Amino acid sequence: MPKATIKLKGGAVVTIEGSVSDVANFVSNLDTGNIKKRTSKANGPKKIQRKIAAASDFIIELREAGFLNKPKGLGEIAKALEEKGHLYPLTTLSGVVLDLVRARKIGRKKTDGRWVYGKR
Repeated sequence: MPKATIKLKGGAVVTIEGSVSDVANFVSNLDTGNIKKRTSKANGPKKIQRKIAAASDFIIELREAGFLNKPKGLGEIAKALEEKGHLYPLTTLSGVVLDLVRARKIGRKKTDGRWVYGKR
């Protein structure tokens, strides 16, 4: 069985084994550039990427609904999210709310020794 070893422009070495006509056909296609390149991705339909809602998105929804018009504590925010079916522990919400404060999407102030969060 004929065998051909070819070094490509990019430095890759290809070894072809098959009948005389197969090897000749491959080499002639290689010279003319008619060989189809294989990609790692399938050529099927592309998946639609959906954004998964995070705790920060739900807090922004509360703000837009007017919930944060009056300053609320972290526990009140957690309770409001829980009523909407989103269960987050306070330890998770504290970081999320702080990130929203840093991004200037909500405001906070200290009243009676505890932080309350409201609309900016």
